[in-house]
Formats: sequence, structure tokens, C-alpha cells
Amino acid sequence: MNNITLGKYVPYNSFVHRLDPRYKIFAMILLMVCIFLKFASIWMNFIIYGVLAIIIFSIMISSHVKILALFKQLKMMWFMILFILVINVLVPGDESLGYFQITSNWKIYFSAIYNTLYVAIRLVLMLGLSMVLTATTTPLQLTGALEWYMYPLKFIRFPVHEVAMMISLALRFIPTILEETDRIMKAQASRGVDFQRGKLKEKLRAIISLIIPLFVSAFQRSDDLANAMEARGYNPQAKRTRYRVNKWHLRDSFSMFFILLILGGLITLIVTKFDLVAWIMSICA
Repeated sequence: MNNITLGKYVPYNSFVHRLDPRYKIFAMILLMVCIFLKFASIWMNFIIYGVLAIIIFSIMISSHVKILALFKQLKMMWFMILFILVINVLVPGDESLGYFQITSNWKIYFSAIYNTLYVAIRLVLMLGLSMVLTATTTPLQLTGALEWYMYPLKFIRFPVHEVAMMISLALRFIPTILEETDRIMKAQASRGVDFQRGKLKEKLRAIISLIIPLFVSAFQRSDDLANAMEARGYNPQAKRTRYRVNKWHLRDSFSMFFILLILGGLITLIVTKFDLVAWIMSICA
């Protein structure tokens, strides 16, 4: 549990930390759009994924987010990736991409492996972007940025501030809940509960002994938070001022231009159906 850093703010004075939180949310959305774009060929897709991985990992390093922590968080997703691989293998694929014969009636298509790799790479890149956002932006900054984006919804009486506050609190409580889970697991292990070994029935009992106190603790924390906010006079309907106001700087403009340049370049590759591998092979021929 201690290896999970998603939702934890890491206080540094890096370039990414100093960027406007409104821009960081916008840039994360644009980069996620880039991750899901499809190009002229399979190998072109993997080349673009490699370029995006270099960009995202560079951003993580510059913002002091450990890449090793990213892969540690993927431990819980390996089962899902294997499950997707099994589903893709059982479903007939594209024969033009090749296949290898297992039995007379069973073929494993290369397209199944490619589709599973697409899912795994996209998960890694999206998780990396999410870690950068939460590690470089405080919950208050996220609340302000989300509220700024949803401001037009106020004209239709949408509870903008309340929704932004709920999202911010949910992000804030991710590391708190994880720490509480780790504490309860250690307490139960000291009482003889084994979460690793045993039959299915014993494992279910162990999980129940974890979930029930975790829910009780979560409700207690939420009740304490609600009482603390009421004691401080918090009123979501009242007109509010801010101690720190987000200001757009020149570095935000340069960063915005860089992200838009990446998106524009990728869209150009899609429209022109450019294939780097085919182009290199044509030159070599």
C-alpha cells in the first residue's frame, strides 16, 4: 500500500508544479486524446506510443514523480491485462496480420497480442499522466481549476462548487484510505489473519475482516470532516473569495503551444496516413 502514490501531492518547486492547474487539467485531457489516436499501421502506432512514453516519462522525472512507483501500481492490473489477453485470443482476429496454429481448429492471431499491448500501454501512459497531475497539484488547486471549467454550468443552476469539492475530497482521501487499509491489514495480521494463504472461504473471511473496519473508519472520517467544515462556517451557497487566485503566466502559454503542437502533428499524421516504417523501407529499396 505504501507504494501507491496516486492522489498524493508531492511538494516540490519544479516547472510542472508552477504551471497553472487549469492548464494541467487541459494538457492531461489532450495527451489522453493523443494516446487513443489510431495511425496508419500497427508499427506506426507503437512508434507514436514510444514517443508519447518518452514525453510523459520526461514530465514525470521533471516533476519528481518516480517511474518505478508507476510500475509498482500496475501490479493490481496484471490480472485484468491477462484476462483481456485471454478474451482477445479466444475471439477471431484479423488474419492479414498473421497467426500461428495451435490445433487444427484453434488459431492465435497476432492481432489479439497487438490489441492487448494497446490496452496495457494506454493504461501505463494514462496512469502516468494521472500521477503527474495529482502529485504536482494540491486538492485546493484542483478544486479551483475544476470549478473554473464548470463555471458556465452555473447558468443552468448546476451545483458547480459542490461537485468540484466532492472530486477534490475524493482525490484527497485516496492516500488516506490506502494508509488506513495498510494499518488495518497489519493490525489483523498481528491477530492471526492471513491475507495471502488459505482456502477461498478463509480468504473471504480475511477480506471481510478488512472491509468492515475500513468502511467504519471511512464513515467516521467523513463525519469528522463534515463537522469540521460546519464548525468553520463552510457554506457552499455563499459567495466565496480565494486566498490564492490562479494566474496565467508565459510558461503556461509556451506549454500550451507545445501540447497543441503535439496534437496537431499527430492529427496531421492521421490525415496524411503517413507510415514511417513504409517510408524508410521505400527509401532503402
